[in-house]
Amino acid sequence: MIEQTIIERDFMVPGKSVAVAGRAMIATSHPQATVAGLKILQAGGNAVDAALAAVALQSVIDPHMTGIGGDCFALYAAHDRAPVAINGSGRAPAAATLDHFARLGLEKIPDNSVHAVTIPGAVDAWCMLSERFGKIGLEAILKPAIDATTEGFVITPRVALDWARYADRLRPYPASVRQYLPGDQPPGIGDRLDNPALGRTLTRIAKEGRSAFYEGEVAQDMVSMLQSLGGVHTLDDFAAYKAFETRPISAAYRGFELVECPPNGQGLAALVMARILDGFDLASPELTQADRIHLFAEATKAAYRQRDLYIADPGHMVHSVEELLSETFIASLRGQIKLARASAVEDFDLPVHRDTVYVTVVDADGNAISLINSVFFAFGSGIYAPNAGVLLQNRGAGFSLIPDHPNAIGPGKLPFHTIIPAMVLQDGRPVMSYGVMGGQYQALGHIHILSQIVDHGLDLQMASDQPRSFFTDGAISLEPTLSANVQADLERRGHKTRWADEPLGGCQAIWIDHKRGVLWGASDHRKDGVALGY
Repeated sequence: MIEQTIIERDFMVPGKSVAVAGRAMIATSHPQATVAGLKILQAGGNAVDAALAAVALQSVIDPHMTGIGGDCFALYAAHDRAPVAINGSGRAPAAATLDHFARLGLEKIPDNSVHAVTIPGAVDAWCMLSERFGKIGLEAILKPAIDATTEGFVITPRVALDWARYADRLRPYPASVRQYLPGDQPPGIGDRLDNPALGRTLTRIAKEGRSAFYEGEVAQDMVSMLQSLGGVHTLDDFAAYKAFETRPISAAYRGFELVECPPNGQGLAALVMARILDGFDLASPELTQADRIHLFAEATKAAYRQRDLYIADPGHMVHSVEELLSETFIASLRGQIKLARASAVEDFDLPVHRDTVYVTVVDADGNAISLINSVFFAFGSGIYAPNAGVLLQNRGAGFSLIPDHPNAIGPGKLPFHTIIPAMVLQDGRPVMSYGVMGGQYQALGHIHILSQIVDHGLDLQMASDQPRSFFTDGAISLEPTLSANVQADLERRGHKTRWADEPLGGCQAIWIDHKRGVLWGASDHRKDGVALGY
């Protein structure tokens, strides 16, 4: 599978085949977004153009998952070159001090409140990506999204399921209800919706660039709505925002190099897990399915504990990436893991010696982009600026209100982020561009997919289709495609378990088979999406 030597799937069993193409490919979690990006590629656009067109369209047709009121991270690798990272995460307002929240009597930031809204970073990141790496310009890139706002779009099955499940997040805000709950009800499968206000804003961005969003009437509408709800956001906060380029971080796994964006995202947690699990032979036929789930759970406890203690705005980290990935520290974490028993989360308190869309594209020139865009929780904060057509994120809920914590909120700080794109390199060049949506699950999702491919020889779609588990909130969530025997085995080791009440994450991936000149793609069955190429 390292060169995607395909294991023939059983065509008598429900499922879908891995996508195969000879020139270019795109994978997204929504079929209309995939088609929009594919058309861009076929018309001469490159990977960046196609990815931005797809994610902009999803900002219209997948509003509970993503939008221009959210944030964006990306890894971009020009043909056969090492990737660069783009950080489009939003900052706290200048007046967001710990003293301010103490006066409000808050011990944590409510995820559905105005206090959770940070300055949206996605638009500036899109503009940066288009200007530096794109070919066709914003007007062509944003046209599919603009058309969907005025002509309307049809609700697909997974979108309808999530919309209904999380509709109550909108109900505290009348403007949000009017736009997203027509007739006071979430739209169902096959219903049609539009958003002319969002279309007007996207049209202005297409013509004027970032200033159309961060200055003028659009910014004023967002600020007015936020201030009316008690927010401390100002026009100066919006005007001052800038996305930025940074250097990716990486770790070795079985002869490959897993590449992630650096903090303030949780990509570092994925690297910690990769380093821990690289010390276990997950391909061994002696390991049972329960053994592997146990090892994933133990590595998750270790990595996420360090994540919660240390990952923050890169200017406020108290330990470096190098320290947290050092062999001495990783060995101390790995040494706490025993195959026969579950450990307590607190065992990993050692000193140092949720809602998103993900898009990946590889174009005919071999350029690759791994891009993720999110409003954080379903429908973000739930707050909608009606004239601007912008639903605002709640990424500030990721801040701590503990004064000495590295991730404590402060003026202009970047919060801890769950959304992470990834790439995998072999011999210094990209061989896979991928991501796994799903909030907290994403770091583990990266490792789970990589292990299925590298340790078990599965193709991308088979790897995505495998049952998932996730240690969170004191127990292992198990997808119901796992057996009761596996659950019982885990509980005998001391784990608490629960059956997951919704799918764990959603993967999109493209593998670049340099030897054969072929692209392989996958899009998770847990979403509506598809991978397509030509």
